[in-house]
Amino acid sequence: QVQLVESGGGLVQAGGSLRLSCAASGRTFNTLDMGWFHQAPGKEREFVAAISWSGRSTYYADSVKGRFTISRDNAKNTVYLQMNSLKPEDTAVYYCAAAQRVLYGSSRYNDYDYWGQGTQVTVSS
Repeated sequence: QVQLVESGGGLVQAGGSLRLSCAASGRTFNTLDMGWFHQAPGKEREFVAAISWSGRSTYYADSVKGRFTISRDNAKNTVYLQMNSLKPEDTAVYYCAAAQRVLYGSSRYNDYDYWGQGTQVTVSS
């Protein structure tokens, strides 16, 4: 089992920045591929970014390329999502996810085995 706890969400003005963190426990973190998804009210959960277990490979949704950066610190069992140039359409609950197998940046939420409880990000215009 893997437990994931997100933090760092909040209210920010358009153009601002936030950094989300996801702390993992319960399994060797450096064997897990990690991802971030978001879900806006009335919409499906959507892929945002992913990072390989080693941190060498990163993947992004087109809507966030150039604005968001995913990274990980395996010594701290934590994955991060740095969000810059935020837009009102980025408003959503952001979820951290972990996979026990190599996903090569899969954007399908069914490929991930464990999920956090989510953290709200609200971007005002």
